[in-house]
Amino acid sequence: MWQIRFRIAIEIANALCYLHSSTSMPIFHRDIKSSNILLDENYAAKVADFGASRLVPIDKTKVSTMILGTFDYLDPEYFNTGKLTEKSDVYSFGVVLLELLTGRKSVWLDSSLEYRSLPIVFPSYVEGDNLMEILDKEVVKEGNLEEILAVVDVASRCVRPKGDERPTMKEVWQDLVALSNNHVQHQQEYEDMNSEN
Repeated sequence: MWQIRFRIAIEIANALCYLHSSTSMPIFHRDIKSSNILLDENYAAKVADFGASRLVPIDKTKVSTMILGTFDYLDPEYFNTGKLTEKSDVYSFGVVLLELLTGRKSVWLDSSLEYRSLPIVFPSYVEGDNLMEILDKEVVKEGNLEEILAVVDVASRCVRPKGDERPTMKEVWQDLVALSNNHVQHQQEYEDMNSEN
């Protein structure tokens, strides 16, 4: 289950990286959320619903625009200023990544019947040394703890309130791929070691 979630995260990051930096004119999606990620029978992820997306001239890093997107995933800086940047998609991707890590929706009703926002409460779990309480039990059980903690770090950087403090989608994608390659290498070393015994 964790490896499938991790691969989904990499595929979404790859798609957004492509939109931001590999097209002739950058495209900001503006509505990245779990319901806009389609999965096929092999759990391959496809980013969907480009109805709110925006082409951005190459010479611009931000555009002023009417605020669109789903509130639970919306970059707070974009919401407050109306200035859309590539970091707005990074924030939304970070929320989806938190959902993959925790198995929770971006906003949920807790046991005291209060609404909780995942990107707002998650940092307190990281800083308070009680991260395991919010991570999905299946993720913890099936994943490599070092790898999970590295993905937690990526997600935490993506949902920082200030866009300037967030990585680009290219950096996010590179970090996740490096983690994935590291995992494959460790797995191969483990299998080689066991085959020698």
